[in-house]
Amino acid sequence: MEGIVWLAILVIMVVIEIITLGLTTIWFAGGALVAFIASLLGAGVPLQVTLFVVVSLALLAGTRPFALKYFNGGRYRTNAESLIGKVAVVLKDIDNLRAEGMVQVDGQEWTARSLNDVRIAEGTEVEIEEISGVKLIVKVKEKTEA
Repeated sequence: MEGIVWLAILVIMVVIEIITLGLTTIWFAGGALVAFIASLLGAGVPLQVTLFVVVSLALLAGTRPFALKYFNGGRYRTNAESLIGKVAVVLKDIDNLRAEGMVQVDGQEWTARSLNDVRIAEGTEVEIEEISGVKLIVKVKEKTEA
């Protein structure tokens, strides 16, 4: 009877994984498979549960980081996230104390704040470090010697 329960858990986990494709339940499907095989070999319920937990956690800890790196390797940043690292031009002085500042990047104007609470003058080239809400957090672009 336990074998049927493990088989049902295995099928449910695989179906959820197929639906979500998020590498969320495949590890537990592996644990359920091992527990199912253990039940077929006559192992007791406590051993089956122990095998399920240990194998699931081992698969999760051992293969998930590699799988995420491999499957997310071709991930492209989209929308605003793609602005990080780009160079912008200050259109209006950036002054965090007065909550003022505007930059232009890729033809779009954005509200901006200084990363280091430094006042940045109009016309200065800045590098986008992060995005906080609808504001770009920038720092003065370091000059590279040619």
